[in-house]
Amino acid sequence: MLDLYRLDKNQQLDLKDFNPDDTASFRSKEDVQEEFSHLKEQLQEEQEKLFAGKTHGILILFQGMDCSGKDGVINKVLSNLNPQGFRAESFKKPTTDEASHDFLWRTHKVTPAKGYLTAFNRSYYEDVLITRVHRLIDDEEAASRMKHIRHFEKLLQDSSVMVIKIFLHISPEFQLEKIKERIENPEKLWKFDPSDLEERRYWNSYLKAYEDVFARTGSKQCPWYIVPSNNRWFRDYLVLKIIVSSLKELKLSYPKVDLDSFGTLGRE
Repeated sequence: MLDLYRLDKNQQLDLKDFNPDDTASFRSKEDVQEEFSHLKEQLQEEQEKLFAGKTHGILILFQGMDCSGKDGVINKVLSNLNPQGFRAESFKKPTTDEASHDFLWRTHKVTPAKGYLTAFNRSYYEDVLITRVHRLIDDEEAASRMKHIRHFEKLLQDSSVMVIKIFLHISPEFQLEKIKERIENPEKLWKFDPSDLEERRYWNSYLKAYEDVFARTGSKQCPWYIVPSNNRWFRDYLVLKIIVSSLKELKLSYPKVDLDSFGTLGRE
């Protein structure tokens, strides 16, 4: 199933070929509820082995248009993790200090150590997306940065950090509906940013920028996953399935303990 959503080789694609309303063969949240609960239990178990063994780190990147649900999916899919070994990082406009360093500096310093899982709400890919769409960098600089990103992700992998890259795919109609909900609902109004409406003018430019990112940075070792996200329940289910499947590939296990090293107590 996951093969349908995985981009694991350098290939040009058209995001319009991916249906953001897709729910595979499922019709409703009830169809996946039992498996979803089981997957959450598996995720907790895998995290425990990850933390105990400290042989790998896990970095999960969430990218997507405004209102694609980056905050929501982190909350719904990862909220049951042990906070001792989990952290979420969010990246906004670079501060003066961050902008004075190379574009990978602010993200590199918060990548996970072995034993830990970190989720990025947006990531270093913003530096080849929003900057490119708004002509802050040209195509040559964007290509150079994506080359550095490939090398950076290879460095992380060589350092036993698994990188899971997820794009939450929504339609412009769905985004507009969510923006209206924020404006009309007093409890969600705080989420509304007038710039969200302005950014909608660049929708097609963002699609092209993302398509280039996927073509240049997707690989078998570090694939992208295109997750249909108009239906929140399917988005959450598929993201959870991707993460659990990726963790299981590592064949994590609890460390062996030599009881004899504890002396008499260990032999009783």
